[in-house]
Amino acid sequence: MLFLTKPIEQQRQAVIERYRAQAALQNAQTLMNKATEKCFAKCVPKPSTSLSGSEETCTLRCFERYLEAFNIVSRTYMNRVAEESRNEQHGL
Repeated sequence: MLFLTKPIEQQRQAVIERYRAQAALQNAQTLMNKATEKCFAKCVPKPSTSLSGSEETCTLRCFERYLEAFNIVSRTYMNRVAEESRNEQHGL
């Protein structure tokens, strides 16, 4: 009977990983949409059929800053969660 639980556990882990991957993809899409929306609004005051050079440069820089800020916040959050988890394990 023990050998039956291992495949079930592996299936459960595979399902969890699929959901995590889907959530990560959804979060990335949300981030891209939000960054595009914010940067376009900031850098393209009068939309036309194409972007000017300055609009393109502004949009690219804005997008890079947006992603950089997101990465900093994400790393800080993950470090804090890891630290709190370690503290809980040590009873602090």
